[in-house]
Amino acid sequence: MTPSTDPATPTPPTPGRSRNMAAIKRRDTKPERTIRSLLHAAGKRYRVDLRLQLKGARPRPDIVFTRARVAVFVDGCFWHCCPEHGRQPGVNGGYWGPKLERNVARDRTADEALAAAGWTVVRVWEHEAPDEAAARIIAVLDATSPANPGSRTE
Repeated sequence: MTPSTDPATPTPPTPGRSRNMAAIKRRDTKPERTIRSLLHAAGKRYRVDLRLQLKGARPRPDIVFTRARVAVFVDGCFWHCCPEHGRQPGVNGGYWGPKLERNVARDRTADEALAAAGWTVVRVWEHEAPDEAAARIIAVLDATSPANPGSRTE
C-alpha cells in the first residue's frame, strides 16, 4: 500500500499547506542558535544535528556532547505538544492530531533508546529562557563529565 493510501498515514489538507510546512526549519531555529551560543561562550563544545545509530532507533538530537554522552533536544511547543503552550489546531484535526501524536511517540522512543545506550537526555522547550536552559545543560554536563576540569566535553 502506498503512503498516500495508507489510512494510518495522514495526508496534508492542501498542497499549499504542505509547501508551507515543508519550509519550516528542522534545525538552526532561533532558540537552538541562542542556546548553542551560550554553551559555546561557556567553553562547551558540541556537535550539531548528529544522527546517532542506536539499537532500535536513530535519534537526531539538536546538540550532542559525544564524550559526555549527553543529547539535547530543543523542542518546539506546537510540534512536541508542550503542556504549557501546545494546542490542538481547530482546523484539520484529523490530520494534525495523529501527526503531533507521532512526534511525541517518536520523542519517547528516542529518549528510551538513548537511555538504554547510556546517554543522558536533556529536553528544553523553545519557550524556556535560553540562559536557564544553557545553565541546566551545563549542570548535566558537569555532573556527567570526568573530574578533570581541563577536559573537553565534545
